[in-house]
Amino acid sequence: MDLSNRFNKQVYKIAVSTIRQFDEQVSGIEGIIKLTLGEPDFNTPEHVKSAAHDAINDNFSHYSGMAGLTDVREAATFFLKEKYGVSYESNSEVLVTVGATEAISASLLAILEPGDKVLMPAPIYPGYEPIITLAQAEPVYIDTRPNNFVLTPEMIEDAMSEHGDQVKAIILNYPSNPTGVTYNREEVKAIADVLKNYSIFVISDEIYSELTYDDEHVSIAEFIPEQTILINGLSKSHAMTGWRIGFIFGPQYLVSEIIKVHQYLVTAASTISQKAAVRALVEGINDAAVMKEEYRKRRDFVYEQMTSFGFEVARPNGAFYIFAKIPANFEQDSMKFCVDLAQKQAVAIIPGIAFGQEAEGYVRISYAADMKTLEAAMERIGKYMK
Repeated sequence: MDLSNRFNKQVYKIAVSTIRQFDEQVSGIEGIIKLTLGEPDFNTPEHVKSAAHDAINDNFSHYSGMAGLTDVREAATFFLKEKYGVSYESNSEVLVTVGATEAISASLLAILEPGDKVLMPAPIYPGYEPIITLAQAEPVYIDTRPNNFVLTPEMIEDAMSEHGDQVKAIILNYPSNPTGVTYNREEVKAIADVLKNYSIFVISDEIYSELTYDDEHVSIAEFIPEQTILINGLSKSHAMTGWRIGFIFGPQYLVSEIIKVHQYLVTAASTISQKAAVRALVEGINDAAVMKEEYRKRRDFVYEQMTSFGFEVARPNGAFYIFAKIPANFEQDSMKFCVDLAQKQAVAIIPGIAFGQEAEGYVRISYAADMKTLEAAMERIGKYMK
């Protein structure tokens, strides 16, 4: 009996992300330094871990409600109000998810139908397109390379003029993975002023909101809350990737529909992790500050090193990535470039093609690693470039 051709046909159209494939491919190289995955190298704060211990000892080992524990939803709305001045009702406009990844999946599956189109500024994190494909919708990439990876209102207007009523949503990710680009208040408002003229959803993935270096983070939900599905979480801000806590914020009419998809995907987020999240969001509201300052030093170091090697780099002002254009006299196939670098110098960085065709010819470096590791990696890359 051969069942290999009886899967949902959309599944054949997606694959494990190139980021993960490449990371596994080079992991066996002896002495490899990996600057590949987007994961903080810091430990979860001790007081957050202590809250999880308390929850285990107090037998918080049962399901929470589908939307999440009341106290974590209250804490999440407190955090968002204090940090970004955006207000939501904790009992009806917040949903606790299994990381931002599940928040993305639940949101897209709730709103998309076959034939819909989704606008995405490119290059972009590769976690969105597979879900769009599974929903039988179509991604439409807006090439931001001509403007140093900054999305403009004019770019959105052009895309809307071309695709019109077929556009169901736009995905924003800022600070951006992979470019580190983010937007100031004027830029966010200008984008919002365009989007409010169209009946489309705005999925705003702001998971790196606590890691901005020059301006304070501004959520687009401040300007167009009725359209916005705001996604955030604790993975980057509190070094809690493995705890799997994310959030969806939105008006009640949105959350009440998305929760249906969320229920059948996961039922509810981990109760122990949710209790730890309360501590992180309230007592640890500024836990990211120390990490951010360290990331800033690392950013400056890696940026200076990569530019000295001949890479063209748009200076990032958020997240923890350097997105660098491979010099013209080197292999422009980013996968071949990165494989050769890994094999010859035992340092792994992500090929740009992982982030779409618009990212070919570039590489992404995660500087979520200690300075000693970054110094060794830069020394090896420098040798390779010579």
